[in-house]
Amino acid sequence: MSEIDLQQAAATARAAVEAAAAASLVHFRRGFGGRAPLDGAGPPSIDRVRVETKPDRTPVTAADRDAEAAIFAVIRARFPDHALLGEETGAHDGADAEARWIVDPLDGTRGFTRGGSFWGPLVALEHRGVVVAGAMALPALGETYWAARGLGAFRRVGDEPPERLSVSGIADLADATLSLGEPRCLLAPPLGERVTRLALAAAQARCYGDLAGCALVLTGRAEAWIEAGVKIWDIAPFAVLVEEAGGRFTDFEGRPTVASGHCVASNGKLHAHILAALA
Repeated sequence: MSEIDLQQAAATARAAVEAAAAASLVHFRRGFGGRAPLDGAGPPSIDRVRVETKPDRTPVTAADRDAEAAIFAVIRARFPDHALLGEETGAHDGADAEARWIVDPLDGTRGFTRGGSFWGPLVALEHRGVVVAGAMALPALGETYWAARGLGAFRRVGDEPPERLSVSGIADLADATLSLGEPRCLLAPPLGERVTRLALAAAQARCYGDLAGCALVLTGRAEAWIEAGVKIWDIAPFAVLVEEAGGRFTDFEGRPTVASGHCVASNGKLHAHILAALA
């Protein structure tokens, strides 16, 4: 099969998350943007986002489905031969067996349904088993992130010009901010004691959740992010985003994979220490 045009792949990933952001914001604003009655009496009238429960007990909304459809439409228009893997609709074969797009249309659905800000789409292109391009967005915050191998990682906030991302230079855990993923997984045995020791040794620990947790590392506001108990689409684009921002991304065993369901994303300087603490 032909080689990947990484510039086009990065542009496609970015366009895909922007399309998903637009699709999901329609539901978000409708569900959480109600106005108070003109006479000031009573609570705001809000048509809440309808939430369904999937067989695995995770939530899904119309926004998830609309966002995935929007992402797929962008990718198929530019890379029609590539395979697709979406959280909501599963695997879709492509003529090019070496290229696969991995899609989470709305990471952080629970937060989305509660009117939170730390949710958004994740899109990654995997070529010959390696994530080579990816993007994510935090629609409620107006932020879009994208990257491709050898081309750098970038963020755009609102209408501001894009900025190149760079991880922090802090090398001592005692001065570092540790970003944590889902506590129910990280604090359960056997990880719980190890993660707790790391959190207590750091200058501070934060638990923004979902993709916003890794965004802290990408923007230099945290030195490491630890996540566990997730699916491949929950972390796929972070491999290229973090590494192109100058950091390091592995699973808990130090392997550069997004398929383990757990990961450490760091500025690189603390990575070995964190892996040793988790071992």
